[in-house]
This record gives sequence, C-alpha cells and structure tokens, in this order.
Amino acid sequence: QVQLVESGGGLVQAGGSLRLSCAASGRTFSSYAMGWFRQAPGKDPGKEREFVATINWSGSSTYYADSVKGRFTISRDNAKNTVYLQMNSLKPEDTAVYYCAARLSTVVSRAPRGYDYWGQGTQVTVSS
Repeated sequence: QVQLVESGGGLVQAGGSLRLSCAASGRTFSSYAMGWFRQAPGKDPGKEREFVATINWSGSSTYYADSVKGRFTISRDNAKNTVYLQMNSLKPEDTAVYYCAARLSTVVSRAPRGYDYWGQGTQVTVSS
C-alpha cells in the first residue's frame, strides 16, 4: 500500500507561483513513476482528471500537458520520498484540485487509469 499526501496549495494572484509537494510512504518510492493531475471546479466528477505532468522513477524523463508546458516543472527527491510540482506564471484557468498519483511501474503514463494510488488532493486557486 502507498500513501500519498499533497501540500502546498493555496490562493495566489495570476502571474504568481506555488510549489506543490507530495510525500509518499509505504513502498519503495523509487520503484514507481509519479504524476500530477487536476480537476477544475464544476467539472463532471465522472470525467477523468486532467493530466498535468509525469516523471519516471529516476527523474530522467518528464512529460507535460501542453497547457502547462514552460510554466510548470515536475521533479522528485527519492531520498525524501517526495515529488514536487513547481507552478509559475499561474493563470485563473489553472484553478483546480491538484492530485498526486503513483504508478507501480518505472515507465510514465499520461492516463489517470494508469495510476494505482492517489492522494486526497490540494486546492489551488488563482485569482485574476
């Protein structure tokens, strides 16, 4: 079993920055790829969460949604069992609950169904 706890969300003005953290416990952190997803307010909860970024087990491969490329950076510290999402130049359309997810594979995935464990989410609100 893997437990994931996100932190770092909050309210920020457009153009500002936030850094999200996701602390993992339970199994060997370096055994799996990690991802960040988000769900905007008012979105159908039955719809898949939106892919944001993913990173492989070593941190050598990262992929981003087109909507965040160049503004967000995913990274990980395997010694601290933590994955990060640095978010710069935030826009009101980035407002969402952000979820951290763990995939029991060293290979990355952009699909929510490819992940095995999820955190509870952290709210990010960007005001205009």
